[in-house]
Amino acid sequence: MTDALTIARERPTSADLALLMQRHTADMHADTPPESIHMMDAGALDHPQIAFYVLREDGDPLAMGAFKRIDATHAEIKSMHVLSETRGRGLSRRMLDHLLAEAQAAGYTRLSLETGSQVMFLPARRLYEKAGFTECPPFEGYALDPNSVFMMKVLA
Repeated sequence: MTDALTIARERPTSADLALLMQRHTADMHADTPPESIHMMDAGALDHPQIAFYVLREDGDPLAMGAFKRIDATHAEIKSMHVLSETRGRGLSRRMLDHLLAEAQAAGYTRLSLETGSQVMFLPARRLYEKAGFTECPPFEGYALDPNSVFMMKVLA
């Protein structure tokens, strides 16, 4: 990783984020039935209750992540994605650590997430487990789904 890596809050509808959004959408639809896809598109992510962040290297967007307010103490991680050609460099962990710190700074004491149960989501599930997330029941409008894994972490 270089010193030129930055993570900043941005608008998800910025034109230069189109590739990230396209790749995220393609990945979510690759191995998940449509009724089990819970991703939000750029327009839905562009909401006052959602904090959306972009990781850039030398100005180029390589990763994104967001969290959505559920209530005053609980938020949900949404739309974590790293471009496939930049994976293996620790960018996912860097983005996740940033989201955890920002959520805690915003006063949240719990972060939850929904991810896929399919093999392609195994690296994501391992990342979340290493960061202290544990499996939990469905939350905030989700229902049990064999294609979903629900996880949460208490922020200290």
